[in-house]
Amino acid sequence: MAQNDNAAPIESPCRKICRLDPITRLCIGCKRTRHEIAQWMFLTPVQRRAIMATLHHRSVSVPPERSVNSSQ
Repeated sequence: MAQNDNAAPIESPCRKICRLDPITRLCIGCKRTRHEIAQWMFLTPVQRRAIMATLHHRSVSVPPERSVNSSQ
């Protein structure tokens, strides 16, 4: 049976900044929803790629610092 490229493992986009934005409900680190984070290890490579394809757009529309109190 031939190996399909779609079966290759996809790394998690987790950046170890695990906090949900209270307004967007997206993780401020990786921009995934809580559901996407919880389901990640059960998703197929095709499903993971579909999520990965949306993360850049989520990052552009929601600045990572928005929900973090910065008092520097």
